[in-house]
Amino acid sequence: MQKRALVTGITGQDGSYLAELLLEKGYQVYGLVRRTSTVNFERIRHIQDQVNIVTGDLSDLTSLMGALRESQPQEVYNLAAQSFVPTSWSQPVLTGEVTALGVTRLLDAIRAINPDIRLYQASSSEMFGKVQEVPQRETTPFYPRSPYGVAKVYGHWITVNYRESYDLHATSGILFNHESERRGLEFVTRKVAYTAARIKLGLATELRMGNLEAQRDWGYAPDYVDAMWRMLQQDTPDDYVVATGRTHTVQRLVEIAFDCVGRNWQDYVVQDEKFMRPAEVDLLVGDPSKARQVLGWEPQVSFERMIEIMVTTDLERLKAEHHL
Repeated sequence: MQKRALVTGITGQDGSYLAELLLEKGYQVYGLVRRTSTVNFERIRHIQDQVNIVTGDLSDLTSLMGALRESQPQEVYNLAAQSFVPTSWSQPVLTGEVTALGVTRLLDAIRAINPDIRLYQASSSEMFGKVQEVPQRETTPFYPRSPYGVAKVYGHWITVNYRESYDLHATSGILFNHESERRGLEFVTRKVAYTAARIKLGLATELRMGNLEAQRDWGYAPDYVDAMWRMLQQDTPDDYVVATGRTHTVQRLVEIAFDCVGRNWQDYVVQDEKFMRPAEVDLLVGDPSKARQVLGWEPQVSFERMIEIMVTTDLERLKAEHHL
């Protein structure tokens, strides 16, 4: 029998790659999309005719129950969230409503409609925030440093709570930063890749940045959605850190991107107070040992190669856009 999966946040970076992966594996894929006047299907346009779109909203329990009845999935992947960290300071209540309470509504809907459904909850390395140990693993205490991080901690613990209280197959993937050429322009990796490409083509003259010393464990998004799928194939639900175990500074990211276009980054980068966070997260690096041992998961694409893919893709896009 063909497996069915419901993906919330299907129009986002991870949702689009996960939908591709599930289609390759022979799933019938349903994507939950909010009813808005304009829906951006750009990331899934190439597979849109293979995906069943259902409407629903994490802030509305009735619509989630309706989406589950319509799609009748064996697996649900909850990737929807207000996921841009800086926005969580200007919209903290909305972030909590969707990123925290939205998880509760989805868990409640699953419990009511079909408690046999397996749920993947997208937890985040931002939950570690002011890190209590290096590297961070599944047992590391959380100390979030943004409203987004706080909301994700709630979502994480409510998933654990429903798993233990109602015997749901609910798993959390604590994913460290993962990027790709499909990342939104507001995220630092894509901003750097895109601006380096624009500078190369004479379309921009500077790149304004915040803290260049912040360090992150960056991986490639298609590798990370493979880990999500592997988690829901396990007999027992659990929590897993998904990371590369290697860390890089924002400055190193900038250097690689500018190397790709044959420019010296120092000639173009301007530090701007506007891009500094109120409470910075200085060092995130994950220990993916458990994912490696239990799931057999390994990242395939290196940090350097990922930046190269992103810059090259943006160069091609911009050339086409501007007829260069």
